[in-house]
Amino acid sequence: MKQNRRDFLRAVTGAGSLLGLGLLSSAFKSEDDKHVRIVILHTNDVHSHIDPFPDNDPKYPGLGGVERRAALINQIRASEKNVLLLDAGDIFQGTPYFNMYGGEIEMKLMTKMGYDASAIGNHDFDGGLENLSKQLQHASFPLLCANYDFTGTPMEGKSIPYKIFEKDGIRIGVFGLGIEMAGLVDSRLYGKTQYLDPIVKAAEMAHTLKEKKCDIVVCLSHLGYKYENEKVSDIILAKQSLGIDVIIGGHTHSFIDKPVIIKNREDKDVYITQVGWAGIRLGKITISTNKKTRKNTLETHSVIISKKSSV
Repeated sequence: MKQNRRDFLRAVTGAGSLLGLGLLSSAFKSEDDKHVRIVILHTNDVHSHIDPFPDNDPKYPGLGGVERRAALINQIRASEKNVLLLDAGDIFQGTPYFNMYGGEIEMKLMTKMGYDASAIGNHDFDGGLENLSKQLQHASFPLLCANYDFTGTPMEGKSIPYKIFEKDGIRIGVFGLGIEMAGLVDSRLYGKTQYLDPIVKAAEMAHTLKEKKCDIVVCLSHLGYKYENEKVSDIILAKQSLGIDVIIGGHTHSFIDKPVIIKNREDKDVYITQVGWAGIRLGKITISTNKKTRKNTLETHSVIISKKSSV
């Protein structure tokens, strides 16, 4: 009789333990289900650097290289469910690869790596508008720019101002901004392209993307991080913005190790980041969005591309 009672108590206790574990597991699962994790990988100003720097380079020995970057991107995609891969412009110019092939190799490699979108940098005009238009046949991703009007040029209809991506029910709106080319780029290279005020266009884009129910708004900017004068920069854009969550920058080749957080016009945080140049770093932004409240938490860091690169 005692044995039966002991067996009964053991069975009940065991069942209770299992039930408790089940409830605990369920609670954790419920908490996890409230959030969606988005990882945004980004580059800027790669400047046709397909190969790594030589091991004897005085500044960046053995760093960079498309093959290593692709391997790292694949590693991250294997461990993360929701990944976007973006570039902030200046894909072209800087090595003999561009001189010989005009950007074809760069576009093909970015397509192979699965880039989702890119901004347009000033050096992407270095082969002229016809060349940029021609190289887009090798790209499976769009060029984003809201403040260049290409009407009447070979690039007319070849770029879009923004694109919306959806990951696990979370909508990410991405738009692009380009730098003023007058005085920076030979006018023969950009022709009739009209430069529009990036602050005004950014406000329009953020408003449009919020109207389209985007939970996260990302600006791919080739304006430059900051300047000594009042020239429009990412810092100025962030201060004057509404609705932008992240600015992924380019042009100034700034290595930003920790995100720069600027308060916008509503006293909300705007995260600014940039990963230097030449493809020697890969930026990684991790965003957790609460499905119920639609609030985001962000973390950013960058990974140096080397022989030992890992996440």
